[in-house]
Amino acid sequence: MLTKKGKYGLKALVHLSKMPAGQLAFVGDIAASNNIPKKFLDAILGELRNAGFVQSRKGKDGGYRLARPAAEIKIGHVVRVLDGPLAPLSCASRTQYQRCEDCNEANCEVRHMMLEVRHAIAEVLDNRSLAAMRDADNDDYPPEVISQI
Repeated sequence: MLTKKGKYGLKALVHLSKMPAGQLAFVGDIAASNNIPKKFLDAILGELRNAGFVQSRKGKDGGYRLARPAAEIKIGHVVRVLDGPLAPLSCASRTQYQRCEDCNEANCEVRHMMLEVRHAIAEVLDNRSLAAMRDADNDDYPPEVISQI
């Protein structure tokens, strides 16, 4: 499940992607516009800066902006930076794999299902850019997905 940290980080990035190129946004404005606690957003933006997604400038005229075009930022990468692996179980993770001690992985039905879940999640998130997320009009989703939103 996406944590609040991951959700708020994505909201902040979408906010920044709507800004004119090069323009800085104040943390307070991002927080207020997206209903995010400012102190929490400060920490999240620090992580996003360290990961190379945003740039910052300090001072009276300071703020944040995207470090590269929104079309080059993949949602899966952002989620992994903020929330860790996509896999629901560590034995199904590609980036932080840990063997289970309580089962035989070769024939564990739970692991095999979670590998499929992890693959499906990665397929969506690793192939969707921040620009695509920002520009989605949500009318291209199948009716069964829309009914669940």
